[in-house]
Amino acid sequence: MRLLLFGGLFDVDEKIKREKEIDKMMLDSSFWDDREKANKIIEELKYIKNLINNITDLRNRIKENYDIVCNDSDEDLIMLASEEFELLKERLNKLSLDTYLNEEYDINNAIMEIHAGAGGTESCDWANMLYRMYTRYALDNNFKLIELDRQDGEEVGIKSIMLQINGAYAYGYLKGEKGVHRLVRISPFDANKRRHTSFAAIEVIPEISNDISLKISDNDIRVDIYRSSGPGGQGVNTTDSAVRITHIPTGIVVTCQNERSQIRNKEKALEVLKSKLYLLEVEKQNKKINNIKGEQLSNGFGSAKRSYVLCPYTLVKDNESGYESSDVQAILDGEIEEMLEAGLKNRHVN
Repeated sequence: MRLLLFGGLFDVDEKIKREKEIDKMMLDSSFWDDREKANKIIEELKYIKNLINNITDLRNRIKENYDIVCNDSDEDLIMLASEEFELLKERLNKLSLDTYLNEEYDINNAIMEIHAGAGGTESCDWANMLYRMYTRYALDNNFKLIELDRQDGEEVGIKSIMLQINGAYAYGYLKGEKGVHRLVRISPFDANKRRHTSFAAIEVIPEISNDISLKISDNDIRVDIYRSSGPGGQGVNTTDSAVRITHIPTGIVVTCQNERSQIRNKEKALEVLKSKLYLLEVEKQNKKINNIKGEQLSNGFGSAKRSYVLCPYTLVKDNESGYESSDVQAILDGEIEEMLEAGLKNRHVN
């Protein structure tokens, strides 16, 4: 069964087929041997079941109300059915996000990096504002956050942060956020209350290390061990357990200091490195730069993916999807679902 939704065909039968495949996998005695993989598959199953149930229920409710409006003579009943159509339309719009998540890796966890651009205190504060925005969005949507690495700003904010966002389709929802994000505001750090422009660069990649076989030669990497940094308190590591891995042939650098164990930090850093190297290889072979990894954008002054303007007016404008909103504060508070939906629709159409 293929449903025409949101300008494209959505294959319900494919989802039902995948649901049956997972049910069969779970009957295998070795299913729980790899607990991390098993949990990921179960998350996928929950997502598919919920999606199919929503589509089936929505289709039935629309049909029932349509029959009432077309065939019933009770005016009160017709009015109630017409009012419910508006509620069903809202559910339909919400469901549109789910139907767009059909690209490779969409179902995977996401690894997000936020890097402050040039500008010192201003950019570090802006990077921290973006971190807060994505954190609130993730928690409101039942994603689990793991902070893998963090470099605090000298005065305020963060220079860079790497997060793992766990949950079904985390990468699918957030993949369009990669790029340069620009903030225009009256600086709270400027005694003369002048307007400042700040930049931060965001990278989003799927966690795919457990799904691929890619070997990294010890001769191709340099491993540096250092003491974890942080804002203080009992959570800060007091031993040299943070790990920085540099892949010499490509220059890719990955750091991890979340775990107290040096061994675990190294394992996690290697996982992230594998994901990045695999995506680079896919780009070379299939020319999927925009679809998988995204362009490497400068986080200085230049073309921005999205602008957030707080002065002289309030406006958020996404230059890729064309999405605009004057409610900047709500977006910075994590209410970014409409913006993500606009990005997914734009990607789907193009």
